[in-house]
Amino acid sequence: KMSSGAADLRQRKKQHCTESDKMAPEERNKEISKLGRSPKYLLIQRFAKLFFGCLAAVTSGMMYAVYLSTYHERKFWFSSRQELEREITFQGDSAIYYSFYKELLKAPSFERGVYELTHNNKTVSLKTINAVQQMTLYPELIASVLYQASGSEEVIEPVYFYIGIVFGLQGIYVTALFVTSWVMSGTWLAGMLTVAWFIINRTDTTRIDYSIPSRENWALPYFACQVAALTGYLKKNLNCSAEKFCYLLVSASTYTFMMMWEYSHYLLFVQAVSLFLLDSFALAQTEKVHEVYKIYLFSLFVGYLLQFENSALLVSPLLSLVAALMLSRCLQINMKKDTFMSRLLKIMYIYLVLTITVTLNFLLKMFVPHKENEHLLKFIEVKLGLNTTKNFTMNWLLCQESLQAPSQDFFLRLTQSSLLPFYILVLIICLFSVTQVIFRRICGEPLKETVKLEDGRIGERPEIVYHVIHTILLGCLAMCLEGMKYLWTPYVCMLAAFGVCSPELWMTLFKWLRLKAVHPILLALILSMAVPTIIGFSLWKEFFPRIMTELSELQEFYDPDTVELMTWIKRQAPVAAVFAGSPQLMGVIRLCTGWMVSSLPLYNDDDLLKRNENIYQIYSKRSAEDIYKILTSYKANFLIIEDSICNEVGPVKGCRVKDLLDIANGHVVCEEGDSYAYSKYGRFCHEIKMNYSPYVNYFTRVYWNRSYFVYRINTVISFQS
Repeated sequence: KMSSGAADLRQRKKQHCTESDKMAPEERNKEISKLGRSPKYLLIQRFAKLFFGCLAAVTSGMMYAVYLSTYHERKFWFSSRQELEREITFQGDSAIYYSFYKELLKAPSFERGVYELTHNNKTVSLKTINAVQQMTLYPELIASVLYQASGSEEVIEPVYFYIGIVFGLQGIYVTALFVTSWVMSGTWLAGMLTVAWFIINRTDTTRIDYSIPSRENWALPYFACQVAALTGYLKKNLNCSAEKFCYLLVSASTYTFMMMWEYSHYLLFVQAVSLFLLDSFALAQTEKVHEVYKIYLFSLFVGYLLQFENSALLVSPLLSLVAALMLSRCLQINMKKDTFMSRLLKIMYIYLVLTITVTLNFLLKMFVPHKENEHLLKFIEVKLGLNTTKNFTMNWLLCQESLQAPSQDFFLRLTQSSLLPFYILVLIICLFSVTQVIFRRICGEPLKETVKLEDGRIGERPEIVYHVIHTILLGCLAMCLEGMKYLWTPYVCMLAAFGVCSPELWMTLFKWLRLKAVHPILLALILSMAVPTIIGFSLWKEFFPRIMTELSELQEFYDPDTVELMTWIKRQAPVAAVFAGSPQLMGVIRLCTGWMVSSLPLYNDDDLLKRNENIYQIYSKRSAEDIYKILTSYKANFLIIEDSICNEVGPVKGCRVKDLLDIANGHVVCEEGDSYAYSKYGRFCHEIKMNYSPYVNYFTRVYWNRSYFVYRINTVISFQS
């Protein structure tokens, strides 16, 4: 029965495609006869619109990539720097990603380079890691293959090729947002406005300025392509060829996105929830939504295999949700009959799916061995106020700006660029229209096959409903964590631009207002052109001079102390030496010198997190003997003290590294409402600079400058008075 039902479903889909393809020419002929225009004239008009729209989209992406490249050059003077000075611009985890790209290019063959990365024991002391799996190095693998296969060695330097790919992907990102707003509104004017808002609010739409090699800069362009294809796929009355193209693009971009970023399945989970709600209220074709679910399953399966049997994908909420939806599909098919009982069971269906999802995820975590980050769950507990902790790592994460609630400055910037007011206006209109449609569906009123402009029912378009739900869910996350704004704000730009350029949105508003003085359709068409034009001119007048000033202004980024430190290490330190210090500095040392380090700025591995906490003890109030035992346990030969951490004056009280260490070590004493640090030992990073016993017994200073103090860790301890 199930197989015959599936065959009937496929047959109905084929019939629908052929009927829509046959009906399309008849409808076009009717339109043409009404307009009194020849088919040839209309074909030329549509082709011109498509051609110039695509040209504008591609040009916008290329111009944005050129803008990023020019800004990067002006900021770092990249072309006039030596290789060491260029590499210092990669900070923290960015330095680690680029260092593995360098290692791949230096390997005698690509196969040997991949093997060394998957069995890496030359980066972190006493630890062999699968760097490809642990750090999601597929972007670096692809970049190295492209660099060598294209014969670019004699044309361009590796660093320019690497950052050029990232900037190119950002151009694709912008182009995808352009296309999404264009598909939704029907005019590429919306795409131009999307790009303008995206660039003006670049501080809040992308992290490309701060961390070029970060995983999201590689992954989010593919997600934007997936969203653009999904937007087209969800549209009603789409011809078969366009539907197949959108389906293939959704499939390819979903899989690629999952391979580029270890946290991609969480973002896809948010998208799956949006599609689930869209389907639950029967606002989209169930067959299309379930085809997307199958894409998720396939991507999870292939990702699990190619990511070295990554168990985190098996216990991901995305897999549990999609499996629950598949199990509940039979009930959903029975519900979609227009009876009172079926409408009543919709609520039960949602409850059933959620219950199965939670239960399935719980069972998977019980029986599937996984290394899912426990600190992530603990962080959520502490963030929500369900628990308190003195743990250094947890409190350090809570102090990070990206994990705080968004500041008032964020909303002020969005308001000054006029983005936030128009977004709220568009969201309210769409949300009310969607609510009306849901109420009509509950009352048994069917959806219209084709929504005309004069109907004023923008909430009946499934792609619009999807974006409304999606942007609300992402917005809720962004209100909790400032780092999530980079996922939300680009789609704020897209939705706001679509709304002000869409005649349907204005017509929906006029239907509610019962406008009679002026013809509502004519006024909607005028406003959909006039409002974005006025916004565009005002943005051009206010922000274009600022952007040109950014590009013409020569900025000075030079860190002579770090350059001197790296130069000393390369010239004086033994090749087999192991360095210990802050994880951020260790990343730079690994990139610039190639020397082994004791820790890395990575936060997805419990062992590395514990290492980071232990090595950070060099800034705590502990004895020289304790620090010596910690460092020698990781086979460290040299210790680097950073003056900026030791004498840190943080803007937030209690968030300095030394404050967090004092709390974790129980060295904070509270008296009469005031708290202060107390220990029988002085702060190690201060005391070691005094060069007296017992510190000189364990450590010997070998190099220093204004920012760094390097000490050799003595293998033979000499107790001198």
